Amino acid sequence: MKQAMRILCGALFALFSIALHAQQLPSTVAAALQKQHVPTEATGVYVQEIGGAEASPLINWQADLPMQPASTMKLVTSYAALSLLGPSYIWKTNVYMRGQLTGDVLTGDLIIQGGGDPHLVLEKFWLLLRQIRAKGLREIHGNLIIDTSWLENQPFDAAEFDGDPTRPYNVGPDALLLNFNVLDLQLHPDAEGLRVDTQTPLALQSKVNVRYVNGPCTAWHDRLTPVFSFLDAQINLNLTGTYPQSCGEKSWLLQPYPLTHTDFDGALFRTMWREVGGQFNGVVQSGVVPPDAQLITSYQSAPLADILRAMNKYSNNVMTRLVMLTMDKEASQSPANPQRSAQLVQLWFEKLGVSAQGLQLENGSGLSRTERISAAQMGRMLQHAFYSPVMPELMSSMPVLGVDGTMQKRAIGLPVAGFAHIKSGGLEGVRNFAGYVLAASGRRYVVVCFVNHKNALQTETAQDELLQWIYAHG
Repeated sequence: MKQAMRILCGALFALFSIALHAQQLPSTVAAALQKQHVPTEATGVYVQEIGGAEASPLINWQADLPMQPASTMKLVTSYAALSLLGPSYIWKTNVYMRGQLTGDVLTGDLIIQGGGDPHLVLEKFWLLLRQIRAKGLREIHGNLIIDTSWLENQPFDAAEFDGDPTRPYNVGPDALLLNFNVLDLQLHPDAEGLRVDTQTPLALQSKVNVRYVNGPCTAWHDRLTPVFSFLDAQINLNLTGTYPQSCGEKSWLLQPYPLTHTDFDGALFRTMWREVGGQFNGVVQSGVVPPDAQLITSYQSAPLADILRAMNKYSNNVMTRLVMLTMDKEASQSPANPQRSAQLVQLWFEKLGVSAQGLQLENGSGLSRTERISAAQMGRMLQHAFYSPVMPELMSSMPVLGVDGTMQKRAIGLPVAGFAHIKSGGLEGVRNFAGYVLAASGRRYVVVCFVNHKNALQTETAQDELLQWIYAHG
C-alpha cells in the first residue's frame, strides 16, 4: 500500500512539475530576453511534441494571446494553398497575336496575358520569349498589349506600409509580375565618382550626384535617395546622397517607383525581345485579349510546391500575395480579389478544428500591422499540417536552421543547427519564428515564438536559446 502511494505521489508530482514548467520560459531564454530589456509579457511561446496533442504542451507561455505574426503568417497561406490548390498547381502566362503574320513579320499586336505567376523571373521570361520566337514571329509592326485582368483592378499604395515604396518588400501584386518588379542596381565607386548601372536587362539612364564620405559602411542605402521616372520607354534614375568609401562595390535591389508594372514590363520586353533576335518599335499599353486574337503559346510555372520553397526560404512578400489571390481566383472564377482571398483562408482555417478566435488576415504575407494570430493557433495548425498529405511540401518550403534561406546565419555553432525547419518573421517591433524542431531524443516538436516589443529585433539570441533548449530537453 505504501509502495502504491509513493508511486501515485511521484506521478502526481511529475504531472505538477510538467504543468508548472509549461507556464514559464526556460531560464536561459528568460535571461536572454531580460538582457535585451524585453519583458516576458511581450512574448508568446508554444512548444508541443508532434503526436502529443492530448498531452500538455512542453511550453505554453501566453500562447493564446493574438499577436503580430510578421512573415510567419506565410505558413498559414502556404498550408491553405497546398490544401485548396494542391502541390502540383501551376500558373499559365498566355501569349496571343492579333493581325496578319507574313513570314516572320506580324502586322498587328502581340498580347501577353498575365496569369498571376508568382515566380516569372528573368530567365523564365526569356524562355517565354524564346517560345514566341520558335513560333516564327520576329518583327512586330504593332503594339504590345499587357492583359492583367486576372487580378481585380484595385489601387495599391507601395508607400503605405512604411513610407519607402522603393523597397522590394513593398512591391504590389500584378497579374504579370516580371522579376518581382525589381531592378538590380550595381554601385561602382571610382576616382571620378560613384557609377551606377544595372544587371536587369532594360534601358536605364542614371544621373548621380553622390558625395563620398569616410567612416564605416553602415546603413549605406539609407544615405542614398533614388528618384525614378519613365520617359520614351526608358527608366531614368536620379541618385543623390552620400556613400562611404569603405563600402566598395554594392548590389542594390529597388522597385522603380512610381513606374507602373506595365512600364517596367514593357522596358524589359523591349530589351529582352531584341536580345532573342526580335524587333519591336511600337507602344506598350494595358488592355485585354480581344475576341479575334489567336493563341500563340503558353508558359507554365513551376508547381506550387516549388513556388512555396522559393517564397518561404527567402520570405518573398509579393509572391505570397499572389499565392493568396490565386486561391480566390480559383474559388470564384472571377478576377482575384484580396478581400475575398482573406475571407477564404479565414474560413479554411476555421474548418481545421483549431479555434480561429482573434485570427485576422489581410494579405497573408505578414507585411501588415493588422494581421493577428496566437502562438497556440499557429502551433496547432502546424500539428494539423504534420499529419496531412502535404506535410513534406510544407516542411521542405521552410528554411533549415543554420543552413539556408533567411535562417542561414542563425544558431551558428549550436547543436540544434541543421535540426529545425523554421520560418522567421520580422517587422519594426516584431521578431518571430515558427516551425519544427527535431530534438536530440529523436522526438519532433512544433515550436512558435512571438515577440512583439520595441526591442524585439534584438531577441535573436534568446530565440536561438529556445531552439537549443528544445533540442537538448525535448
